[in-house]
Amino acid sequence: MDILRTATDWAKAEVFSTSFFILFAVLFVLASIGFWQLGKTDMAKAYIIPTLVAGSLLLIIGLGLVFTNKSRITQFETAYNKDAASFVESELVRVESTLKEYRTIVFKAIPFIIVVAALLIVFMDKPVWRASAITTIAMMVVILLIDGTAKARIDAYNEELELVVKKRFNELSEKN
Repeated sequence: MDILRTATDWAKAEVFSTSFFILFAVLFVLASIGFWQLGKTDMAKAYIIPTLVAGSLLLIIGLGLVFTNKSRITQFETAYNKDAASFVESELVRVESTLKEYRTIVFKAIPFIIVVAALLIVFMDKPVWRASAITTIAMMVVILLIDGTAKARIDAYNEELELVVKKRFNELSEKN
């Protein structure tokens, strides 16, 4: 079992996955331009700023994650070659921290934001508020979809890391 290859494959899959944030960012910005150019009603015009903001936020998230995960690929090899055992330990700590963030932010906070935005649609009468709420829901759904698949990948990566630790523990136990 080559944990360096597993870590590198995980990081490459993350780069691919997080590039979808950039794709959706472009789609939101294009939608904003479309509403700006073609919007005739107050409701259509109300979408210009919210979709532009959502696109900008998704672009920032996407670019940040793509560059972070690309740099990890080279850092993994350096750290692993320096000390494989401490690499696995540090990755386990990082992965556990990330999984806690997913449980808190992605699977609790984002659904809460969606519920609040849905309530805004019902109770707010102004087109800007409704457009903002609908755009927020759309952006949060995009984040949930992308981060849902990322969580599945990091769960699998965590299991691989734990297998390496168990294997090393068993090897050390057999030697003693």
